[in-house]
Amino acid sequence: MKHFFTYFILLTTLLANSQTNTKPYDYFVQFNGDQLSKKVNIMDVLNHPLINKYSEGKPDNDINQYPNLFKLDEKISIHGSFTDSIPYYQVTIPVKNRNDIKQFMEKLHAKKDTDSIATATIEHFPLYSLITAADKKSTLAWNDNYFVIVGFTKKYSTNLYDIPEIQEEITVDEVSDEDPVDVTTPYEIEETIDSTAVYTDNYYAEYEQGRVAFDSLQSVQRNIFIKSLFEKGFTTPSTDKINATADISSWINYSAAMSSFYDAYATLSQFTTYNRFLPSQKNWGNLVKGINLDFYFDNDNARVEEIIEYSKPMADIVNKIANRKINKSIYNYFPDKKPLGYMSYHVNTKEALKNFPTLTAEILSSAAITKDDMSIVTDFISTIVDEEATATLFDGDLSMFLHDIKETEVMTKSYEYDDNYEEIEVEKKVKKSIPLFSVVFTSTHPTFGDKLIQLGIRKKLLVQKGNYYEITGTKGEYGDLFILKDNDVIVIGNSHEYFNTNNGSFIKEVKKDLKQNYFVAKLNIPEISNAYSHTAETKTTDIKKIDQFATQFSDVTLQSSKKLIDNKLKFELRLNSLKSNKNIILQTLDFVEQLSK
Repeated sequence: MKHFFTYFILLTTLLANSQTNTKPYDYFVQFNGDQLSKKVNIMDVLNHPLINKYSEGKPDNDINQYPNLFKLDEKISIHGSFTDSIPYYQVTIPVKNRNDIKQFMEKLHAKKDTDSIATATIEHFPLYSLITAADKKSTLAWNDNYFVIVGFTKKYSTNLYDIPEIQEEITVDEVSDEDPVDVTTPYEIEETIDSTAVYTDNYYAEYEQGRVAFDSLQSVQRNIFIKSLFEKGFTTPSTDKINATADISSWINYSAAMSSFYDAYATLSQFTTYNRFLPSQKNWGNLVKGINLDFYFDNDNARVEEIIEYSKPMADIVNKIANRKINKSIYNYFPDKKPLGYMSYHVNTKEALKNFPTLTAEILSSAAITKDDMSIVTDFISTIVDEEATATLFDGDLSMFLHDIKETEVMTKSYEYDDNYEEIEVEKKVKKSIPLFSVVFTSTHPTFGDKLIQLGIRKKLLVQKGNYYEITGTKGEYGDLFILKDNDVIVIGNSHEYFNTNNGSFIKEVKKDLKQNYFVAKLNIPEISNAYSHTAETKTTDIKKIDQFATQFSDVTLQSSKKLIDNKLKFELRLNSLKSNKNIILQTLDFVEQLSK
């Protein structure tokens, strides 16, 4: 009876809330079929041999029938909420004909044989049709124009693991050493049933009963929610957060996502006492408003754009950190020849350190930590960290280069056993592929770098060789590792062959990119594939796959702009193709199909 009233009150509350609750979007994903269909025929993708291979023998999952049911050249969306009183998701797909969907669903959920039961319940109403899955986890509905899938993401929970301990019953009277014992008088051993097992079984049965009731209530609530979508005319979900020019566009409310993550942690964590100190949704919202992830598929490239929207105060800080004036001396140690791959990263560490206390205070501020409490922390950090002095240790210029892959003979040490089964150290020459690389960064501290090098010499970790210092004990694994210090520039690498006089074509290319971006990176696929495939360690079967990859794609690039536009910072990841005769989606499917043969 107690459970009946509990579920009755819960159902009443759900029904009341469903009449007035508005559903905010915490995330939104939109497949812009009208945009992508201009670039590639969706039927060409669905009919590709690689796609057909995985749908063969699966009539229920024959995706080739989807274009006959759904308008794939229109917008398809997925949206939902983490923070709503009833967390949910909704999938919305435009349809061609209501009756065709009805027949498809009836066939899909029909009895498999005479002894089986239908996998779902189908109901038809004047304005829409409804299917509730047999497990009651989701509900599907459709009308003349749209097909909708709705699910509630809140899970049934109880203190399942808080099973009270059952005190062990004493079955034999304990006799102390001091008590007299009459060995001629027999005593009886009392037999008892293990009540712990019975209790646990009952507890799990009660838990399962509650879960089933909860799922049923969720199903009722979803049906009410779907009724509200269709009974007054279906309104297509939309948001101004989505980029309609992208092929696939997505947006997430960062603060809501983080809040949901911390709520989940707080529920699972045993350290509930400290949950009140965790950052709240408001904390994250004061820093980052939202993140967009947009996908573009063209004939000669595929790219992903991540756009982070900051709050105005946070955007001002990020803008100062990203907009660094590069120390031009670093270019003296850029390679003249285009490397196999490189990364160049330039930020203002002084501004980052300067604003670190403020950011820390903003993230950790909560009801449990007052402003006065945080002021002590921020003052302490500001006192022990001298931003200007600390920033000179690493100014913010960092570049890394992969020049080549070189096969060389190196001495390696191993351990073997002699005839007397005693362990002996053996040196052997083996062929090994060593990546030739260099790491270049700037440090304007007047003495720290030189003192650190002198310390290395005294500890016999470094050996001076002209204008550079060789790192001892690294030759076998990494080649001749060295450190070179030229005023503000410090170089760590294993080859001297690639430094130039700051006038090569590669330098000009990178300088041009770094005028607009604080971060650039590039991996030249044909060059690195060629270098790797010609090493002795590469298997013959791998060489063919590497060559196929190298003849299909030219490079992978990553960059991020120095300037924020409307408080938004953009990252771009791009895969460039060597071919342009068809859309890169089809090119990629062709490539994967060739690899699988």
